Amino acid sequence: MASLAAATAAPCLGKSEMLGTPLNLRNATSAPGVSARSSAGAFKIVALFGKKKAASTAPKAKTASVSPANEELAKWYGPDRRIFLPEGLLDRSEIPAYLTGEVPGDYGYDPFGLGKKPEDLAKYRAYELIHARWAMLGAAGFVIPEAFNKFGANCGPEAVWFKTGALLLDGNTLNYFGKNIPINLIAAVIAEIVLVGGAEYYRIINGLNLEDNLHPGGPFDPLGLANDPDQAAILKVKEIKNGRLAMFAMLGFFLQAYVTGQGPVENLAAHLSDPFGNNLLTVIAGNAERAPTL
Repeated sequence: MASLAAATAAPCLGKSEMLGTPLNLRNATSAPGVSARSSAGAFKIVALFGKKKAASTAPKAKTASVSPANEELAKWYGPDRRIFLPEGLLDRSEIPAYLTGEVPGDYGYDPFGLGKKPEDLAKYRAYELIHARWAMLGAAGFVIPEAFNKFGANCGPEAVWFKTGALLLDGNTLNYFGKNIPINLIAAVIAEIVLVGGAEYYRIINGLNLEDNLHPGGPFDPLGLANDPDQAAILKVKEIKNGRLAMFAMLGFFLQAYVTGQGPVENLAAHLSDPFGNNLLTVIAGNAERAPTL
């Protein structure tokens, strides 16, 4: 009897097939009559967050404290994760069965059924993550040069993102902090196709034989952020959340440029100087001054 209790109380290790990293499933116990070996093989990442627990007639032991990492994991993974609508507006039974909470950023939302097939879910997940990373870089590239120019730095005569592109089309070169960089538009496009396109193709064919070509780790993780599997799982959620926000921000930058003819920093400065005179409603009503140039 003592040996059975010891076996059922032993912690077991689970591994998410989608995440590709081991997670510690602490305090996991097997149901009576099931061997420890078989229960260990059955555990997946979802077991960490399961609602149902095996019934036991034994007195309850003192509950062990839950680590902050596990508390954070429980918010974003498994059947009890946060979903795209609050409880009451959405019943969890309405979430598609194939969205199990193993993928970072899974809020149970797939109105077009794009992830019904596992291979499609993996494909669209990769598409979203790559676009999210590009959007985060793009949003920074839109804002930082214009902000530098506005607050005294010299990033060329026109540091607004779409005006810089227009200057390159006219044969000008890049200018950062008063220094001309001898790169025109043709050279920039060729370099991007060769370097970025080549690197992406090499990633797609998995030329380095990586276990996870979306989160490779190793030399691609110089700060060692993925050394702790639990912390790595949390960082994957933060990455996709910020990436989704960046994609919406890029859409906003495009629309603002078309409507106002200004960059995002100038739009923000105008709004902060007069929130009631420069906002979405005044633009729609035609009260705010704007000069579309695109």
